[in-house]
Amino acid sequence: MKTSLSSTDIDLQKTISKNRLAGIWRMMQGFRLKYAGAVTSLGIAAAAKMLTYLLLRFFVDSYFVTETRTVALPLLALGFLGLALAEGGFTFLSGVLSSQTAEGITRRLRNFLYDHIQHLSFTYHSKMQTGELIERSTSDVDALRRFFSDQAISVGRIILLFLINFIALLNLNVKLALVSVIVVPFVLVVSIILFKNVSKAYEAYQEQEAILSTTLQENLAGVRVVKAFSRQDYEMAKFEKDNWEKFIRGKKLLIMHSLFWPLSDILCGAQLLVGYMVGALMAINGTISVGTYLAYAGMVIYIIYPLRNLGRIIVQTSTGLVSYARVMDIIKEAREPLDEGDHLPTANIVGKLGFKKVKFEYEPNDQTLEDITFDVKPGQVIALLGSTGSGKSTLVNLLPRFFEYTGGKILLDGVDLNRYPRKYLRQQIGIVEQEPFLFSRSIRENITYGVGRQVSDDEVETAARAAAIHDVILSFKEGYKTLVGERGVTLSGGQKQRVTIARTILKNPRILILDDSTSSVDTETEAEIREALQNLMKDRTTFIIAHRLQSITEADLILVMDKGKIIQRGKHEELVSQPGVYQQIFNIQTRIEVELEKELANAG
Repeated sequence: MKTSLSSTDIDLQKTISKNRLAGIWRMMQGFRLKYAGAVTSLGIAAAAKMLTYLLLRFFVDSYFVTETRTVALPLLALGFLGLALAEGGFTFLSGVLSSQTAEGITRRLRNFLYDHIQHLSFTYHSKMQTGELIERSTSDVDALRRFFSDQAISVGRIILLFLINFIALLNLNVKLALVSVIVVPFVLVVSIILFKNVSKAYEAYQEQEAILSTTLQENLAGVRVVKAFSRQDYEMAKFEKDNWEKFIRGKKLLIMHSLFWPLSDILCGAQLLVGYMVGALMAINGTISVGTYLAYAGMVIYIIYPLRNLGRIIVQTSTGLVSYARVMDIIKEAREPLDEGDHLPTANIVGKLGFKKVKFEYEPNDQTLEDITFDVKPGQVIALLGSTGSGKSTLVNLLPRFFEYTGGKILLDGVDLNRYPRKYLRQQIGIVEQEPFLFSRSIRENITYGVGRQVSDDEVETAARAAAIHDVILSFKEGYKTLVGERGVTLSGGQKQRVTIARTILKNPRILILDDSTSSVDTETEAEIREALQNLMKDRTTFIIAHRLQSITEADLILVMDKGKIIQRGKHEELVSQPGVYQQIFNIQTRIEVELEKELANAG
């Protein structure tokens, strides 16, 4: 099974062009020959159809008008049969080649787009809504598939049908041929006008569909919260509002589409009537033969109706071009360079860190971190404490280079952090997020996720024991093979958190980041995890983000943060005796614990 993009896949970023048609042509690289084969097959099928009508003229004129009968009837029958087989066979071949072209291009596009999204920066993902990405990766990609399978090939088919039959009509009778294309300029003008309007309407429709997808995705992901707070009516009203807007925009789009058909039907119908009338009068007057008129009556249809369909294709092409632009908006985003960096140690890092007047801002003039300065020795435990939004998580996210600091310097083992490749750093750093995330796979697969090697059962169990989750896993009927629901919904918050801790333990990183990783567990379980992690933290630099002081009292250095700055620093014994935020938090939490113990004692 293919697990990554192969060397034969093109870099779709290089296909981006301001001219959407030029960009689509570049996207067809590697499939242009099949596309040409599909168009050529259609051309042969069209030629076979045209020759069928010419053979019909010869048959009528030879057997019913002049009765010359220079060709035997069986041979004529074989001619009709052969042309029918040629038309059907090459039409089928064209369909096969066009399908291979469309499916091949969109398969490559899906693979590239998925791989590309995986390599986009944290900054991009923090700004882009998940529903929008899903919409562009599914609905817009499918619109491009339809474009390649139907619209792109139909353009070639229509042009060939028109040219072949028009040339044949010129050979039949120049006057009839010219009369048959009077309507062409009018249909093209109507199509171009509608093309511009449909493009705008379809883009607005797709944007609203993305909003609706986001609403649905958020509601399904948070269905437990919705039910817990009985907010079904509120969510239904919100969905109905977004759905109504989509209905209005879709209605506008359909009206524009439907306007084209009566206009084109009137124009094309009038053209046929005029052509049939002129041809009939010419046949009655003897200017052309009956066979010529019958051939003309058949071939003119393959000029008028392909022309009518060309208008439809031009209008529908606008949807494919809009979808192309929406997909390219993602692809043109620069990838996060994982291997960029000139310092790649042959061994694991030691874990010595130095923050020197570090600054960071998500947006210009929006300071998030300012003048962050402290040193960390290998194996030390650094605790970060502060209110929500104080910059704790942002600070530790600088270490794996999820974000790039905008001022100052961070040194890792004496080397500027920016000189380390991101991929290497992230292999050396283990992170337990504040909000644990599990995939819809077995518990064992979730624990071994990201290790990058074959892991024995003993190793998995050792990691699970260290995270105080082994006994819980064995209580399940399938043990480590137990499948967890989407986002780990079948596990409790504390169980999910401990599985993610086991995942990090198994990774055996040199630097640990525990982002409030015990927030979802009870006091007893927290004590078990904390005790189990003591040996793990030995000789590893560890950053702990916590709100419970009980989790950080043994830290080598505690940093109290507020509004992106360090306002207090020191060990627990030092800070608890100093007036300030730390002492206030300590007093509050101590009082709460004392009161809770009294209530439990009274209840007992």
